[in-house]
Amino acid sequence: MAIPKHIVSAATFVLNEKNEVLLIKSPRRGWEMPGGQVEEGESLKSAAIRETKEESGIDIEIEKFCGIFQYVSRSICNTLFVGKAIGGKLTTSPESLEVGFFPIHQALEMITWGNFKQRMEYCLNDSLHPFYVEFYEQDNH
Repeated sequence: MAIPKHIVSAATFVLNEKNEVLLIKSPRRGWEMPGGQVEEGESLKSAAIRETKEESGIDIEIEKFCGIFQYVSRSICNTLFVGKAIGGKLTTSPESLEVGFFPIHQALEMITWGNFKQRMEYCLNDSLHPFYVEFYEQDNH
């Protein structure tokens, strides 16, 4: 019997004081919320904070857990949080070609990869929290 290998990630829907959402432009996927893999021994919340800082330069405070998107056939769990920008300076990284805060309606139009737009829409809808969404397809784009 093979030892299971799962990938767990944490992404954050980050708002600033103008109610604009933070997006990063990934070299592979285009515009998306900041996030990435949870490291061994790291909490989901800490991973969301770290990934946001690494990819955007922005310091955040997690306000709440929103839910999970699970890709069952690929053994991937994507956890999603809502956060508030509390400091830092917009900065690009090897994982982010561009970074910025955008009005929510504009941000939703900018996201084109897979179900990333759906993830943001679920984070925006408090009545769905906490959500659990399963996918069984092989690919998410």
